[in-house]
Amino acid sequence: MREKLHDKKWYPYAVAACIAVVLYVILTHLATVFDVAATFLGFFSAPLLGCVIAYLMNPLAMFFHRTVFKTLKNADLRWIASIALAVLSLVLFLLLLLSTLIPQLVESITMLATNMDGYIATLVQLSHTWGIAEYIDLDELVGTSGNLMSSLLKIVGDNMQNILSVSVIAGKGLMMWGLAFMLSVYLLASKESLKNGTKRFLQALLPEKRYQVAMGFLTRCNSILQRYIVFSILDAIIIGGANVVFMSCTGMQYVGLVSLVVGVTNLIPTFGPIIGAVVGGFVLLLVNPLHALIFVIFSIVLQTLDGYVIKPKLFGDSLGVSGLLILVFIIVCGNMWGIVGILLAIPLAAIIDFVCRDAIMPQLEERRRRLDSETAE
Repeated sequence: MREKLHDKKWYPYAVAACIAVVLYVILTHLATVFDVAATFLGFFSAPLLGCVIAYLMNPLAMFFHRTVFKTLKNADLRWIASIALAVLSLVLFLLLLLSTLIPQLVESITMLATNMDGYIATLVQLSHTWGIAEYIDLDELVGTSGNLMSSLLKIVGDNMQNILSVSVIAGKGLMMWGLAFMLSVYLLASKESLKNGTKRFLQALLPEKRYQVAMGFLTRCNSILQRYIVFSILDAIIIGGANVVFMSCTGMQYVGLVSLVVGVTNLIPTFGPIIGAVVGGFVLLLVNPLHALIFVIFSIVLQTLDGYVIKPKLFGDSLGVSGLLILVFIIVCGNMWGIVGILLAIPLAAIIDFVCRDAIMPQLEERRRRLDSETAE
């Protein structure tokens, strides 16, 4: 019988050599590979973003499906009504957030621009007090600029072409977000058919035992990601709201601006709260150093409460990953994918941790026990 190609003695070595060559080419042209991949994925940016939005809206739609519309008998009508209420709730929340934040942000930015000269003078005085003036001559900066707003207007005039280009890019981005949002609604409406199609494909591709393992893995990953994303957003809203209440009660300025920074940076694990406290404290330092000190103390207390009380209550034990592993993943993912990598570092660490703990380690231990029993015999 004619010998098949993969039965040849040289076949494994040839495959290994080809793989080595491909890896060498990829590693030596890594930047080009990433650029090509980014360009290719850019063509699918709206569908991918739509998948992300649909994934984020799914828990809210499922909540309405289990509670508000549980009495509806028609399953399709029940799911469509849940999606419609989820979309309406998200739109109303965004409108309420914008109507609350935009006036405060406009007022804060206007006040910041109006009092900029006084803030720079305060900064100069602080630089002399702390001895920073020896290294940075802020007096010369203030003396040469005179009026910072006129300097900013000159910069805007000189870079109008770049500003127009950025505006066009922002418009395209806004259009892409609109398309992605519409796609997310269609994806949610087709959720069951997409799930059934994926299950059917996996069943046809994998043996029954491996199919069950794959479905268990995907279910666990989905649980970790949804719990992390939903409760991270809820935690950021709680922290931002607490900051609004505290700053309003103590009569601090820039409540909307600082609270928005604190809430958004709270989404970044480990380093985010530090960034929010530093930025908010610096803004308040230019207005009232006492308020800055009080704000920093409050941020430390709030983040301690968040780390030891709020987050454990929200996340429970579903993300029980060691702090060292999380820190390593934050650094590595941040270097690879920037802010997105930092945001996804914790769920990725949790997924890899449970894969190693529940899948790889039991197999290695079973293999060791089998080898030990064979050796004993």
